[in-house]
Amino acid sequence: MAGPTTAERQQQKSGPPRPQRVRRVRLPRSRTLVALLALAVLLTAGGLWMLYGSQWLRLERVRTSGTQVLTPREVVEAARAPVGEPLISVDTDALESRLRSKLPRIDSVEAVRSWPHGISLKVTERKPVLLIEKGKKFVEVDAEGVRFATVEHAPTGIPLLELTPDRESGAAASLRRFGTDRLLREAVRVAGDLPGAVARDTRSVKVRSYDSISLELSRGRTVVWGSGEKGRTKATTLTALMKAAPEARHFDVSVPTAPASSGS
Repeated sequence: MAGPTTAERQQQKSGPPRPQRVRRVRLPRSRTLVALLALAVLLTAGGLWMLYGSQWLRLERVRTSGTQVLTPREVVEAARAPVGEPLISVDTDALESRLRSKLPRIDSVEAVRSWPHGISLKVTERKPVLLIEKGKKFVEVDAEGVRFATVEHAPTGIPLLELTPDRESGAAASLRRFGTDRLLREAVRVAGDLPGAVARDTRSVKVRSYDSISLELSRGRTVVWGSGEKGRTKATTLTALMKAAPEARHFDVSVPTAPASSGS
């Protein structure tokens, strides 16, 4: 019978394999956990007190930017920001809503906290594209057809809107169908589509009906525009027509594929 092999004899000499030692992970003691929890509570309480209870982070000043016609003082007074209150508790949405309500000239406004003591009001004002004469004053109309302000003097370079539908003709039916506001928006649409050079020379936009809009330019020139549809095409056609007939006095682009000019 064969004796033990060399490997077996070596294993007998060294004895059975030793069990591996397991490293124990020491968990934080209960005192450490309590201390960490207490520290977290203190930090949270301190942060809340600094934001809401201390005098360090309170609203002290309100600044504005972007005003052109409005003054910074008008904007600040209309905003009625709660100076002295914790800056964190200032309702910026309420400030923005209040400004749009009290100052219709404001198109958009953004109220931003400026730590540690300020609020910044970033204002964008509406820009007039047409004027409506009202007695001795002028109502400004923006690119969305919003009548946002009444001024004593007409701003330079802004054409007058003459909304004069002929109630004794087919224009009366147009007025009943579309209404004054719709015709106003069509006039605004036309004003927005005018080429730059023509816009600068436009003295008035005349609206008799939805399909009958015309322009009165400087030096006694006139443009029959038609409806507000295909405005960009009409603008391109009018620019080419004026270059081709620089001495003409009357232009018709109501049908942009068949423009016409006359007079000299």
